[in-house]
Amino acid sequence: MYKNIRRSAYHLAEEDTPWTEDFHALPFPEHWHTGLLELHNHGRDEQKRQPTLPTRRLDGVLQTLAPDVIVRPRPRIPVEPGPPTAEDFWMYVPASVPDPLPGRSMQQLLDAWLRTLGPKDSAQDPRYRSLLLATSIELQQNLPEWQPVSGVELLTAPTTRGGTAAPEPRQFQLATDALARRILTLDPFPFEGGELRFRALPRGPRDQGAELMSQPLCRTVKRREWWFSVLLNISLHTTPFDPRPRLHLHWGVRRWATHPRTTTKHLNLPYREATTVYLRPTIPWLPGAPATERYALARLRRDRAADTFVWSENDTAGILRGLSLAGNFPDPEQLLTEPVSWIGEGRGVRAAVVHSTRMGKHEIGTGFMPNQRAQLTEWAEQALPETLARVPDLTRGRGKGIGAPQNRRPKPRTDEAKKAELLRETQARRVALAAQARIASHGPEHTGPPVVEARLLWQSPEVRGEAVEQFAKALGLDGDGGASAADITDRGFDEATPGAPVVLEWRTAEVTLRLRCLPFADGLGDRLVPDPEVKGKGAALAAAVAERRRALRAWLRADGADPTRPELALVEVAHRSTFRPASTDPKFAIRLGCADAGVLTQFVVTPSTDRQIDNADSLDHRTCSSWLDGLRQLGVRVLPQHTLGEDLPDSLQYAAVWMVKRRKDGPTRLPKHLPVAVLVTPLPAGDGLAAVRGWDDTAGEWVPYPQFLLALVKQAEIDPEAFSEPEPPDDEPRPDAPKVTGKQWRSNLAQQRRETSTFLQRVLHSLRGQPTALITHAQNSRLHWPWLQDGQTERDLIKTGHAPAGRLDDELRLVRVRGSGGRESAQWWGAADPGRPHGQPAGFWAPHPRQRYGDRAWSRERVFYSTTERPGTHAVSPALDRLATRVNAAGNLTSQAGTSAWNPTLMEIAVLGCHGADDSAVLIREKPDDPEALALAMHQLRQAPDYAAALSLPLPLHLAGLAQAYVLPTLADGDRTLNEESDTPAGDQNLEDPDLADAAGLSTTPDDEAMTAED
Repeated sequence: MYKNIRRSAYHLAEEDTPWTEDFHALPFPEHWHTGLLELHNHGRDEQKRQPTLPTRRLDGVLQTLAPDVIVRPRPRIPVEPGPPTAEDFWMYVPASVPDPLPGRSMQQLLDAWLRTLGPKDSAQDPRYRSLLLATSIELQQNLPEWQPVSGVELLTAPTTRGGTAAPEPRQFQLATDALARRILTLDPFPFEGGELRFRALPRGPRDQGAELMSQPLCRTVKRREWWFSVLLNISLHTTPFDPRPRLHLHWGVRRWATHPRTTTKHLNLPYREATTVYLRPTIPWLPGAPATERYALARLRRDRAADTFVWSENDTAGILRGLSLAGNFPDPEQLLTEPVSWIGEGRGVRAAVVHSTRMGKHEIGTGFMPNQRAQLTEWAEQALPETLARVPDLTRGRGKGIGAPQNRRPKPRTDEAKKAELLRETQARRVALAAQARIASHGPEHTGPPVVEARLLWQSPEVRGEAVEQFAKALGLDGDGGASAADITDRGFDEATPGAPVVLEWRTAEVTLRLRCLPFADGLGDRLVPDPEVKGKGAALAAAVAERRRALRAWLRADGADPTRPELALVEVAHRSTFRPASTDPKFAIRLGCADAGVLTQFVVTPSTDRQIDNADSLDHRTCSSWLDGLRQLGVRVLPQHTLGEDLPDSLQYAAVWMVKRRKDGPTRLPKHLPVAVLVTPLPAGDGLAAVRGWDDTAGEWVPYPQFLLALVKQAEIDPEAFSEPEPPDDEPRPDAPKVTGKQWRSNLAQQRRETSTFLQRVLHSLRGQPTALITHAQNSRLHWPWLQDGQTERDLIKTGHAPAGRLDDELRLVRVRGSGGRESAQWWGAADPGRPHGQPAGFWAPHPRQRYGDRAWSRERVFYSTTERPGTHAVSPALDRLATRVNAAGNLTSQAGTSAWNPTLMEIAVLGCHGADDSAVLIREKPDDPEALALAMHQLRQAPDYAAALSLPLPLHLAGLAQAYVLPTLADGDRTLNEESDTPAGDQNLEDPDLADAAGLSTTPDDEAMTAED
């Protein structure tokens, strides 16, 4: 068993030893000449005059033409009143690098940029043309000069009141770029059959961190050649209560699109999004500029008028059109029809088109397994400056072995043991279902088993038969529910109608189950058909949704559905690819209509042998999973029981807060996030039995989980008066979509923060008097609850709004977990003995005892880590070698490049608030809290016994995150575009994993320059 794990994270070896570098810097252009601002503001009203010059367009061009330049963004305007951020320089280059924009190159670039500064239609104004000419001449005579900036500290940072490092904004770019340049000086990374030679990638002003990419590699998988490169991302991060920021190295795979579609003979590029292309020129783009070893970045976009793809010029005026470039971009037509001829080594400009999952399947696997990841990292560590050191290894914390809960999921080996475990598992579900039914019941208690009804709304006989069988299997029910005894035939199923369904019934000692089977008829599962008489696509779609919703509600009410008694329905629908345009997919309307009738929904897709769908063979697995997920909606879950005894308060309950994303239906299409909360309370009746409730903010009380989900559906209602035009289908981009300005975004976020603040205050007030651990998620919630940010939080305090931070309520503990979003969780591996491969050990991890703080270690150390076992579906060797090519016995080259890697996330657990020995709350328990015990409980909550694999988040937070499907149900169908560097195989990902969802806390303010440039 591995005793330690190692992270690819690095900080200053000693807090007093700085790492410094010298740079040359260029100020923002409004500081060069006053005439530039006059040119930009020519013809503008006094109210519209701008105090700064727009650089966004030029920033984008610099990524292509001068990739050695580090471009800084303008200081961000704070969402709430506060001290302004000091202005920084616009561009940096290391002092040792030749001037990337010598006189002639700078002049040519700035001349082209000047033509884009004026308002629209200003080119016809003689006064403007005269001013443009005068400004150009003045600029030529006095070109801006680089200023020396010496001794810039790259990792030394002040600390917050909470003792956390607070790096300067520029350090996030300068420190990572400096380390990247050092790595580039190393000899190539050797592997069996070749070597990796890295080049730097250009990074925009909003790209935090640096990236290096290897040359394209070709591997034969399934008798076809596929191309990929190795990617290294370097980013800067902080950790709560740690005074030293740290650099993370993150290894991944970037795959290249090289196979045109057989029908079009072109690469399958998405129409609505620009496609990234990396270029490697043999000569500088700008005459007179020095040669660079960096890749250049350009983008292809669809030209609607010409119905073809063209190079994006970064702006409507087209800075690139005004430049005489020494090198030519590849012809888009040739690049898209013959991509292989441009990739790899060769004469002239080389180009590679980035693959995305929307283009189809790529046979090169994603990610690296731990052993090769460790080898790559050890190679890169040779470039570390003497002042940097790897963060100390983590050692196993409290708990035996992997830190499993008391009621961990067994691993039976014999057939007899597997059968016994299946009986135990299904009985546990029936017990939990009966308990949730009693909790949800509003009537008098009955002495006998409760009755639970579910519905099956089917469209094909295959799904109907499999769904009945899997329903019985999931709950351990014997027989066919009385179908044989009642002589129910296929015709009987076909002729069932609302009010006269086929009812199958199973009686057990715990619960009586009834399954009402109805053919999903009358067009209720068909595509939505907007009324052509309704003006506006958005309004027509809203009307179609409302009509389907009313029809489904009436149809279910006719079958006895009662909104006061939530039930579950398994609904068969067609695959999403059959609905074109995508906005006609009826799942959203079906979920709304069922919810109006008090019915929770879980979908199963009709089986098909169509090559694009090909899901017929997985019907049994998909149907079983759908039933199990449906039971989750009813609150049927087994709570992992901690092993900490008296180290945790008696009857400790777990609350979780999550920000769910609402639809952008308003005229401004502003994103809206809604806070939700889930409460899981252990019940004394059985092992792992718990009451699952959600917070009803309208009623101001905790309600059963099914009722909570149905209430959330109301939050997704579409107001036809406010419904904006829908997102266009893939073949119909709409450039005139409303744009969100930075000012609107900040105002919207400030309002959401106020709403979140009042929500939190109400929830916290309801938890008083009962020992509670409040679990939050860093990337998901910190934007709306700023106290969760590393730079805001303070030990054992809490702040929910504008009022000053205060002590925690006596019975409250505050825990924050952090997942993989934004690469904030460092890559890791189990440190093996010399000569043995590194692995992926599961366990609960803490700093080594020697790193702790003496006798008071329990109160000082607040950050711990959790890893879980690899699921059986990802049986990939930790020693997988993606790079090596070997000759097999037949004399052919082979490789493991086609196998996707899978690595459990290193989840960070920060105990932000608890009650120490000097806290008055200790008088209640007569014992101070142990932060490590609280953290171990979070680790154990990831190991729910009724899940086949460990969860990415603690169970209460997982349940809160899954509420997203009821606020924005169209996302639940799983149309995700994976990050190209993901360690999760595209075909096996858990589409209902909240930790993989878009995180609100990672969003950034829109660029106001995009708005002002068009005035």
